[in-house]
Amino acid sequence: MPSTPAPVVHYNPPWANTHIIGIAGSSGSGKTSLAMKIVSALNLPWVVILSMDSFYKTLTPEQSQLAFKCEYDFDAPDAIDFDILVEKLRDLKAGRKAEIPVYSFEKHQRQPETTTIYSCHVLILEGIFALHDPRVLELLDMKIFVDTDADVCLARRLNRDIKHRGREVYGAIKQWMNFVKPNFELYVEPQKKNADIMVPRGIENVTAIQMIVKHIQRALEQKSQEHLETLRKLGQAQDKDEPLASNIKALTDTPQLRGMHTILHDADTPREDFVFYFDRMATLLIERAMDHLDYIVTDITTKQEMPYTGCRIAGSGQVDAVVILRSGGTLESGLRRVVPDAHVGRALIQSNARTGEPELHYLKLPPRLHENCVLILDPQVASGAAALMAITVLRDYGVKEENMVFVTYLASIGGLRRLAKVFPKVRVVVGRIQESFERRWIDERYFGC
Repeated sequence: MPSTPAPVVHYNPPWANTHIIGIAGSSGSGKTSLAMKIVSALNLPWVVILSMDSFYKTLTPEQSQLAFKCEYDFDAPDAIDFDILVEKLRDLKAGRKAEIPVYSFEKHQRQPETTTIYSCHVLILEGIFALHDPRVLELLDMKIFVDTDADVCLARRLNRDIKHRGREVYGAIKQWMNFVKPNFELYVEPQKKNADIMVPRGIENVTAIQMIVKHIQRALEQKSQEHLETLRKLGQAQDKDEPLASNIKALTDTPQLRGMHTILHDADTPREDFVFYFDRMATLLIERAMDHLDYIVTDITTKQEMPYTGCRIAGSGQVDAVVILRSGGTLESGLRRVVPDAHVGRALIQSNARTGEPELHYLKLPPRLHENCVLILDPQVASGAAALMAITVLRDYGVKEENMVFVTYLASIGGLRRLAKVFPKVRVVVGRIQESFERRWIDERYFGC
């Protein structure tokens, strides 16, 4: 009887369940300054500040005219598009990519372009209504209210509006008296009851900032431990005699291939010879990867006007690649020989030296990647953590699992089984499979450093 396929295991990247902090307070109370102080104290690359100003509603022509005369109320909850804000926060909380609107205060309109937020571990939402909407409150892990003297707030508001938003003094004061001050009493001040922490004096309150930072650090440490435990469970020992999943394709073992393995693994092989033979190996790997793309039957007419039935790559017909830096660069020569017109993206994924957790440091992907077949290049798979993260990122950018082929030269059985458990539709092409983990060495031999 045919064996039952193993159940697919869900994997969450380290940035899933993003820690979201809401900072509310009067206009000019120092919310942005406090957010920046928290970011500086954390000293982490994955902390993002999201201003609620980005979510002002698009104005009608009549409303726009009022705005230019400083007669439109921007300080009431109705001015904010909470539906879109909640949608984007839910995406980020789930670890998905979010396109954030861009609002122009000079034009009083939302702009056509957006700003992408992805893979942040901590998100700081700051705005006068950050603690207003119940749907937002459900998504917040910490709620902060900045309590600052009204005279200080007015002075800061005037300075900001005149210097950075092109307002006149008269108009800025008019806006304050007609809308900002009364709406503070109606809508902003009542948010104090929703706050976990009150921060008087803003960034001057060093004790409060230290408390907030320590809370975030403890939360991130717990998340990191949970992620590492998930990776450990994925790599738990299985029956050594159990065959690898059908989506893992190893190069056919031949005398020529074993000869190339011997040269590449020999410590005495000169670097020039290593590069030559590794480029040959990379070409074989890419060619094998191309065999596992989806093709469709195509009829053509030859130069001699003879019919010929062949095949073409399904879908758009375009093959792109994503290189996992830096080691994935060793496979690019083979890629260029086989797919010279491939668009190449890059992702820098490194393991934290303290925890061993994979971290995404850099991401640059080709446009329209989700429409094409994608080769993911990384010459070594040890634990499989970096591979899991790379595939997760591409999936979040819309690439279908069945359109991905992961290409590697040297892989451990444990790492391959992790991949097969989580992404059974992603095909994996590997040059050589080994029993145990091995530290990365191919890029050092190839690049000479």
